Amino acid sequence: MYGLCDCNNFYASCERVFDPSLEGRPVVVLSNNDGCVIARSNEAKRLGIKMGQPYYQLRELIGREAVAVFSANFALYGDMSCRVMSLLRKSVPAIEVYSIDEAFLDLTGVDEGRLDELGHGLARTIRRHTGIPVSIGIAPTKTLAKIASKLCKQYPKLNGCCYMHRPEDIEKVLRRFPVGDVWGVGRRWAQLLEKNGVKTAWDFTQLPQAWVRQRMHVVGLRMWSELRGEPCIGFEEFPADKKQIATTRTFDRDIDNYEELHHRIAQYVASCAEKLRRQRSLCGEINVFLLTNRHKEYLPQHYENGLEKLSVPTDSTLELTSHAVRLLRRIFRPGFAYKRAGVILSDLRPKSGIQADLFDETDRTKHDRLMEAVDTLNDRFGRHRLVTAAEGFEPFKMNRSHLSQRYTTDWQQIIKVKI
Repeated sequence: MYGLCDCNNFYASCERVFDPSLEGRPVVVLSNNDGCVIARSNEAKRLGIKMGQPYYQLRELIGREAVAVFSANFALYGDMSCRVMSLLRKSVPAIEVYSIDEAFLDLTGVDEGRLDELGHGLARTIRRHTGIPVSIGIAPTKTLAKIASKLCKQYPKLNGCCYMHRPEDIEKVLRRFPVGDVWGVGRRWAQLLEKNGVKTAWDFTQLPQAWVRQRMHVVGLRMWSELRGEPCIGFEEFPADKKQIATTRTFDRDIDNYEELHHRIAQYVASCAEKLRRQRSLCGEINVFLLTNRHKEYLPQHYENGLEKLSVPTDSTLELTSHAVRLLRRIFRPGFAYKRAGVILSDLRPKSGIQADLFDETDRTKHDRLMEAVDTLNDRFGRHRLVTAAEGFEPFKMNRSHLSQRYTTDWQQIIKVKI
């Protein structure tokens, strides 16, 4: 049996933990620089607020409906996520962290007669110890556990856990479950299935195996089998290395100055390189992009990206910055005001076992020692304490006008209780 623990409206729930007056009020959380909506409470959803909707379009509605607005407080959300995952690890044989607010549970060896009790107990424990409401789905496969978790959110009477294991119950649920909402069925496949008369998850399970394999290949066949109760998606207790690492940001204002863009790109490279070294990988390809403000249609619009393949894979911030700056010079156009930029590292490979280039003139041992020293000092004294000159010496400030306190990660902002 598998389980899925999904934190309900996670970012909004984190804010409510430290401000109980928000219970029952619509709550939205904004992206970096307060750009657009990235999280909503159920009350905000009922007002028609959509994911990704720009904040400036909602100002009138927010004022009229007394919507509570928060800038993204990722330090707080990350810490609360760790607390939830820690409780899960203590209660089940193994977990697979799927995202900041979701984790699959490996329930192998647990007596099936007590799975329902275990799920409800977990939901109560997490709510009591962290204040975060969760929906736990338990079923024979990961895909069915996802569906069971969604049922928890739709039906509060389930009290945080849906144990879906009897074939007749699974069939009843799948007959009503839209195929487009199945985990892994994207828009393109949803359109393909609906064109062929498949409207529900049950309809999908009744398709011939050969048809699914031909039209949707191995990935689609796995989903088909999972919905039929046959586990096909493996359990990964330890997260796999990333295939791509990116740092992208929307600016707090439009930028037309090359030097400022230069500093920002160098900063994004440093962030990517730090993550690259943490997973002990090397990068063989770097991409830099610039984007103007598409919401200001009266201004000249420009999107450009530059890609460079590296002759020798590297994890050195110095080398990657050099490549990124060269790409920036190539794609920057005077006269345009840019609103967004980013750096993407791809063609990642393990650091061990890379064959050296006979004509490589870089002292890679020296670079490795330098990067190790940089990472050690930044880990000890705080991020960005030691930077390259290309990054500049003043950290860029983000527009976070509605930022809550770092209640659990900063001694100066810890919550105060008056007695």
